[in-house]
Amino acid sequence: MNCSTAQNINHQISHSTAKQNNMAADALSAAMHWRYAVRRFSQQQVSAQDIHTLTEAVRMSPSAYGLQPYELLVVSSSELRGQLLAHSYGQDKIADCSHLMVFASYRDIDESLLDRYVALAAEARGLHVDELASYASQVRDALAALRTEQRAASAINQAFLALGTLVASAALLGIDCCPMSGFDAEGYDQVLGLSQRGLTAAVICAVGYRHPEDGTAHYPRVRVPRHDWLREY
Repeated sequence: MNCSTAQNINHQISHSTAKQNNMAADALSAAMHWRYAVRRFSQQQVSAQDIHTLTEAVRMSPSAYGLQPYELLVVSSSELRGQLLAHSYGQDKIADCSHLMVFASYRDIDESLLDRYVALAAEARGLHVDELASYASQVRDALAALRTEQRAASAINQAFLALGTLVASAALLGIDCCPMSGFDAEGYDQVLGLSQRGLTAAVICAVGYRHPEDGTAHYPRVRVPRHDWLREY
């Protein structure tokens, strides 16, 4: 599926129509076998249209209670990526990739995120916020039962869930990436000014195109055999 196809999909598509237009299983399988964690990027840039498609896929990613307790930062500035390189344990791909995606999770899932969701849901569904009071109360009680650190951990989990959407979407578009959790989050927070906004860098992903001399592209993919990994009941 190319960018123009993805962007022309009717946003009001029905469940039955969506099922009929699913991408062929062999295309999905091919994309996931083609992708790998790129070690060396070329200088080719990902188009603005493709970046929009990828970020929109992430925005539509599933999230617990629909709260989306994270933000996505798309860093294209070479100067800023150079500053982040100092907090990336020497991983040059931070500076060499086309774009660096930073998933920044909220340090707490508080009332403001719930209020935001309720307001957006009411607007989208043509309701008054009072009609969602029961749902809001259930979510509020569930969050109140968790300690602050547990809510923060949940926010990080949601960011990783969105990362999976990014990785799969990039593969389907023929775009390379390398997700990374090995970096100094405090350093990223300082460079990007995240702390003062109640955020922290949870996970990052370099996006671009593989360098023709990246030898790891030809390595056999190593995964646990299905019979040792898959359990069906």
